[in-house]
Amino acid sequence: MVEPLTLVLIGIVLYTAIALALKARGYVPESVSLTGPVTTIRTQRGRALLNRLARRERFWRAWGNIGVGIALVVMVLAGFVVALTIVAVINQPEAQAVENPQNVLVIPGVNDFLPLSAAPEIVFGLLVGLVVHEGGHGLLCRVENIEIDSMGIISLAFVPMGAFVEPDAADQQAADRGAQTRMFAAGITNNFAVSAIALLLLVPVAGAVAVAPGAPVGDTLPGSGAEQAGLGHGDRITAVDGTPVENGSQLEDLLDETEGETLAVERADASDVTVDRRLLLVGSVDGTADGIVDEDPLTRVTAVAGTTVDTEAGFAAAAADAPPVVTIATEDRGETELPIGALVAAVDADGPLADAASDLPEAPFVITAIDDRRILAADELRDELNGLEAGATVTVETHTLDGTASEREVALGDNSTLGVTVQDGYTGLLFDDFGVDPYPAENFLGILDGSAAGENAPPVASVLVYMGLLLVLPFATLVDPDLTYNFAGFTSDITSFFIVEGPLAVAGGGVLLAANLLFWTWWINLNLAIFNCIPALPLDGGHILRTSTASIISRLPVERGRTIVTAFTLLVTAGMLGALLVVVLGPALL
Repeated sequence: MVEPLTLVLIGIVLYTAIALALKARGYVPESVSLTGPVTTIRTQRGRALLNRLARRERFWRAWGNIGVGIALVVMVLAGFVVALTIVAVINQPEAQAVENPQNVLVIPGVNDFLPLSAAPEIVFGLLVGLVVHEGGHGLLCRVENIEIDSMGIISLAFVPMGAFVEPDAADQQAADRGAQTRMFAAGITNNFAVSAIALLLLVPVAGAVAVAPGAPVGDTLPGSGAEQAGLGHGDRITAVDGTPVENGSQLEDLLDETEGETLAVERADASDVTVDRRLLLVGSVDGTADGIVDEDPLTRVTAVAGTTVDTEAGFAAAAADAPPVVTIATEDRGETELPIGALVAAVDADGPLADAASDLPEAPFVITAIDDRRILAADELRDELNGLEAGATVTVETHTLDGTASEREVALGDNSTLGVTVQDGYTGLLFDDFGVDPYPAENFLGILDGSAAGENAPPVASVLVYMGLLLVLPFATLVDPDLTYNFAGFTSDITSFFIVEGPLAVAGGGVLLAANLLFWTWWINLNLAIFNCIPALPLDGGHILRTSTASIISRLPVERGRTIVTAFTLLVTAGMLGALLVVVLGPALL
């Protein structure tokens, strides 16, 4: 299958060839200029509207002054964030690396975080952001009696990349510094205003959406019974063996309680399927079972201590009936011998277990029993210790990974602890016997409608948390490594996971579309505003920095003030550009 980036590049080449051919034959109007794939469209339309709006001069000047204040605050914060980012890149370059260069491009289908199915809403939000931003510049130009030579948009082939307002150079030069500063800040102010309006509308619209009954399927594990049965992304499991399933948590509980090796699975809007359960090894700790671990496909465990197993419950039962050290057989990756218990990754040097024995084996090792109670996994160890009293003396049975056994009398510490850090799973082995990776529909919806922002937090803090969570939704996997999905809105592949309730239910899918439009309009306008606050030319923040610096220098008894202002502005611009290069290229060089 052809990669989206390749298709986009082919499209750009074809667009350029066709556009240049039409230009050579005189079919392209003079208002459209072509520079390779870059298309610039100029127009005089809209000037009459701007002139009418500009009559309320006092209001718009106050609006511009508000924007100047906001821009200056955000400029300082942006510089602080850039400095922190540079420090993070230097200290941990591997954590900041851009693995796929195409993700720098804000093009749906090419950027891994922006699916093609979200392209209409993203383009809508981008167009709204560009129009209100440049419209703000144009409006303040007319308020300050600066003529507008032209307005327009710039696109890279068929992808809108920006918009512009070209003020008359002589009028702009003649305007005072305050007028120029307000003019540059107006676009930022408009973007912030639109993002605020979109956010206020998004909350009630998203609040009308609920998660549909059932367990949403995000994906299936390779080689699993679910994959073999035909389950896949977008399915919604509504029942297993006749028992209704309301959500993903209930599905997990039901699978834990069901011992059957074959399950009848009902899906919403799709035919029923039968899943033959297979015990897949989905996680492990390095050095424990390396000989049988692989990911393509995942290892299938078929027997424990000679007992055939297809489920995690079967694995636990077989291990419980066998000695601590067992042989684990796989379908096509051989066998390994391993003690089954709670894998100790680290021991507190001042903890109860370390105090009880000077000959303690070096971690990792395995706790296989407390007194006479067999321990099979980390959760069982935690449950057993929680049921004991602090200070109680217990017999702890341990095994090294090569099978050497030993016992120690240990007096438990505060909160009935041993002073050890254990890895989840059976000796660090994690299993899945169904093969469905659930989609976090409820979590994403909670972020979108604001319910995840925290009810007990102060209002201002709640809003900031809400906005922060919304900002990272399209890149959720970068922020939370435990997540395997990002959220780019109610795209067509996940709409089956949601329903519309309440008075807006009559609108059906229109509510989901409205939520998408509002989300991306908010997201893009906020980012456009923040980006343009960066104090670097030719961004608005750079121009505001220049006029603000000029205002300060003009009050000082210095000569060649214009030169100082220019040098300072260019120095800051160079610093911001250098910071950007460090952020993008630094991880590959350090």
